[in-house]
Amino acid sequence: MAYVLGLDLGTSSLKGLLVNEKGEIVYSTSEDYPLLHPKPGYSEQDPNEWYRAAKVVLEKIVEEVPDVQQKLEAISFSGQMHSLVLLDEADQVVRNAILWNDVRTTKQCQEITEMLKERLIPITKNKALEGFTLPKILWVREQEPELFSKANLFLLPKDYLGFCLTGNKQMDYSDASGTLLLDSTHKKWSQEILEAFELPISFCPPLVESTGKIGTLKKELKDQFGFKHSINIYAGGADNASAALGAGIISEGLGMVSIGTSGVFLTYEQEAEKDYEGELHYFHHVLPDTYYSMGVTLAAGHSLSWFKETFAPNESFETLLKDINQIEPGSEGLLFTPYISGERTPHTDSKIRGSFLGIHSGHHRSHFTRSVLEGITFSLKDSQVVMEKQAGKTFKKIVSVGGGSKNPDWLQMQADIFDATILTLQTEQGPAMGSVMLAALGEGWFKNPKDCVATFVKPAQEIQPIAENVEKYKKIYAIYQKAYAATKDISHELSD
Repeated sequence: MAYVLGLDLGTSSLKGLLVNEKGEIVYSTSEDYPLLHPKPGYSEQDPNEWYRAAKVVLEKIVEEVPDVQQKLEAISFSGQMHSLVLLDEADQVVRNAILWNDVRTTKQCQEITEMLKERLIPITKNKALEGFTLPKILWVREQEPELFSKANLFLLPKDYLGFCLTGNKQMDYSDASGTLLLDSTHKKWSQEILEAFELPISFCPPLVESTGKIGTLKKELKDQFGFKHSINIYAGGADNASAALGAGIISEGLGMVSIGTSGVFLTYEQEAEKDYEGELHYFHHVLPDTYYSMGVTLAAGHSLSWFKETFAPNESFETLLKDINQIEPGSEGLLFTPYISGERTPHTDSKIRGSFLGIHSGHHRSHFTRSVLEGITFSLKDSQVVMEKQAGKTFKKIVSVGGGSKNPDWLQMQADIFDATILTLQTEQGPAMGSVMLAALGEGWFKNPKDCVATFVKPAQEIQPIAENVEKYKKIYAIYQKAYAATKDISHELSD
């Protein structure tokens, strides 16, 4: 039985997922690499570490799966979005990659907004935010002119890894739509934006579909790992888009909530011209001519991790959460806003800060724990509400992945707050599974994405909303929606 390999290039590690034609995981492994913080607010990585990690992953797979050298057909990728890789004329890395979570570019975001004004969102479908790629390019040009003068081309992380494996340079549409340089509607680099910032079109790589073949594994790598035949390499996609494919989000009406360090509420979109006025991210999906909208909570799982590390450092998450089902919805009047790292959707505000509101003497730790989970989920509901109000969407079913899918009480809370059936998956591999599916689609294993999802994405359980709790949470969420405005000025004064 043939295999495909997905390489998921994350912020802290590279994961390899080997899957067969039945959608069964044959082997999984990962390799860590360092995250660099040369100054407060800076976040960087050495792209050479990604290539080293990929070779370690390949070596582990060859050692542990004896027949992989005969049966591996293809490799594809998923990767962290937005992070900037600069190459010189000799295709050497100019400087460390500036990552998606680097926040040094506030000034450049303001410049982009002022320069493009009302043209920015119609062209790119997104606001200028620190995470995106164009602000990072402008920062390097302004702050490191000698290094920038050497730069000949930019890539994103998984595309650099694709170059390392094939020798070819390109970028897929799902990643390109997170650069602030793509004319999203016309699927080409925006000449208007490039001219506005005096960047040549040659600075941008060729554009390809996520399932597009970008080459074959270099001969030296093929020989090094003992592969007996040519290995096809496919472009792959951005991590969130790949995760959506890996969760089966390929049709209207189905949502996905993903709770990791940050949190995402995401849904499939068919229309190129849908306008959320920048309140949500709007990106190309990994399937041709489809899209997805997404809202982000900056400190989702991070809020829970912070709470545990601060108030229960010697306990497991299981112990911390074990009594929350004894607390009624609403935590007896205690409300948490998860703005401990600022916020993204719907409040683009780096200075807002988190709060516990309504504390009284009857509250104990389980109330606080439950209120943290409720606050995270309310924040993600903000994105759901934007989609419902501005696009008339209705969510009957939502796939829950990540940390929020591990605890049954939190899953019930999601069903009640989102007022939707929550689905979990038998095997949750996130972006890595999406990258595997892109390789399988590229190889023609399936007639269409729907058949691929039916084979690779297997539901586990359904959690139904409890009508009584839904009504309670509607009232509490209405109060939560007032909390940002009520605490904004105080937060800004304190942060200054």
